[in-house]
Amino acid sequence: MDIQARMREIIAAEARAVAAIEVDDDFERAVRMMHDCRGKILTTGIGKAGYMANKFAATLCSTATPAHFIHPAEAAHGDLGLVRPRDCIVAFSTSGKSNEVIEMLELARHLGLETIIGVTSHPDSALRELSDVVLNMGVIEEPCPLGLTPSASIAVMLAISDALALTLMELKGINQHDYGLRHHGGYLGRRSRTDNV
Repeated sequence: MDIQARMREIIAAEARAVAAIEVDDDFERAVRMMHDCRGKILTTGIGKAGYMANKFAATLCSTATPAHFIHPAEAAHGDLGLVRPRDCIVAFSTSGKSNEVIEMLELARHLGLETIIGVTSHPDSALRELSDVVLNMGVIEEPCPLGLTPSASIAVMLAISDALALTLMELKGINQHDYGLRHHGGYLGRRSRTDNV
């Protein structure tokens, strides 16, 4: 096995999956929905998609949009209490069929949740039916030798979530001072408080 060649193939496959994302009107609608949200932004997902949803919430917070990750399994044990009618949930699921995510979103609707943004790939998913707007990940082939391990799909989720967060940040007019107020420690904190960026 040529290990270096195989690693290059995997990286190239992930890059192709990201490059194939078709940004359409729904992407703009999603950013505007988040911008106009009168409640808070919640993110959700399970498994690897859950890690991306959690990271997305962290990126939103650091770019001046308060957000919170809600784990679908914990939602079933009381964390659904985070949901209020004016909130917006961004749900990540490649298949759009994860039972935990679908059940949580259905129950959130019963609580009067206003907005669901779905990030998914499969065209026949329940997540599409539950969502007010869908961000299509496209058809993705995982470079895993079994075709199973989420990798290219996770790279696509990461790219979509970063595009949402950074576009929203710019739309809101967040500047270096605003950023620095949320990063008072570490390297980014030091950089954001200097003029030599």
